[in-house]
Amino acid sequence: MKIGFIYAGQGSQYVGMGKEFYETSPACRELLDGVSLDFDYKQMMFEGDMTALSQTSHTQPCMVAVAMMATLLLKEKGITPAYTCGLSLGEYSALACANVFTPAQAIEIVRKRGLAMEKAAKGIDSKMCAIIGMDRETLQKTIDALDPALGYVAIANYNCPGQLVVGGEERAVDALSNAALENGARRAIPLNTSGPFHTKLLKAASEELHEYFKHVTFGDMQIPVIFNSTGKELDASVTIAQMLEKQVMSPVYFEDSIRYMIAHGVDTIIEIGPGKVLSGFVRKIDRSIKTYHVEDNATLAKVVEELGE
Repeated sequence: MKIGFIYAGQGSQYVGMGKEFYETSPACRELLDGVSLDFDYKQMMFEGDMTALSQTSHTQPCMVAVAMMATLLLKEKGITPAYTCGLSLGEYSALACANVFTPAQAIEIVRKRGLAMEKAAKGIDSKMCAIIGMDRETLQKTIDALDPALGYVAIANYNCPGQLVVGGEERAVDALSNAALENGARRAIPLNTSGPFHTKLLKAASEELHEYFKHVTFGDMQIPVIFNSTGKELDASVTIAQMLEKQVMSPVYFEDSIRYMIAHGVDTIIEIGPGKVLSGFVRKIDRSIKTYHVEDNATLAKVVEELGE
């Protein structure tokens, strides 16, 4: 058995997430109590309201906090991955799992990332949309055939076969959605996001992170991380900081990342953090892979029972 840990991005958050871990594990309590942000993120996670929790700069540290607690508890039980990756925000949890960041660092860094993304998206009339039932080549051809006067649109996420996400200027995204449906896509679902994430319209956030990472200490990677913007391990010619700067304005190759893990022998994948959206993607990529998810004590106990030493 070869295990991969995968970490979710924004969208799966809910009030009360991580509360069980915090209340029942002294190590988790110590972890979160050691991190102070410029807002009471524990209160927001455990008892806040969904609207505030869903604000990008709030969601990101709260999601990573849950992921860090779950990772700590899995490692305590001797369950460790051969490879790890995360979707968008989840990449930071994967890097912390690999000891590039401490858990506290990861939570603090993604607060900064969330603020930078909100700022960069302000004033852009943007939209993101999931395109269901179309392959990537056909969707790219559909984009290429659009009138450039409609504005900018690009593929932002390659999630799994038959599920792609596009982002860009609203008029262009709407036009593409209609064209995709005419060209055979089954559905076009507008997403509730606060900006055109993972497109070049987020360049300002990338530049802000570039400056910020000059003052961040990166540890040595202990576990191979598969990166969003390439779907592969780190190339020796680039730094992790460069990958993270690029990531916010580049497409997320999640399907490619999972295929890379599988090609390197991973047969069991544990999705860590709220929800199990990524497990659904994995099943569409390769049904033979065993998937689990860990978001509370019950799901943790199931994984430990089946996979623990």
